[in-house]
Amino acid sequence: MTIATGSTHGTGSTHAGPHATGSTGTTAGHPHPGVPVTTDATFAADVLAADLPVLVDFTASWCPPCRMIAPVLAEIAVEEAERLRIVQLDVDANPATQAKYGVLSMPTLMLFRAGEPVKVLVGARPKRRLLQELADEI
Repeated sequence: MTIATGSTHGTGSTHAGPHATGSTGTTAGHPHPGVPVTTDATFAADVLAADLPVLVDFTASWCPPCRMIAPVLAEIAVEEAERLRIVQLDVDANPATQAKYGVLSMPTLMLFRAGEPVKVLVGARPKRRLLQELADEI
């Protein structure tokens, strides 16, 4: 598994936007519009059993860098829909999955392929850089 860190500095909007509904039909504490929500209860079906690689955004409503990367992830989710699935997991509402994968910083982006984590990226980053970092994996 590869771990990369990014800058979490900068300012982002403090408005979380409208609550989005995820694949489970529920909302999380800080969902990104256009990015489905996964939970401790649905993680295995949404992520581990997925046919495509899945990028999990471990996020929290109190995290400014999480708000910064939200529109980036929403764009990539649409543009790369045939090659990559993106879901978000609110760490405050889903502590079991966060603990299982040892996620300590937000945002943490963890790429899963065939049920296994293959890459971890910590911190917000611009869209172009994120796509470059994921290019070898998707």
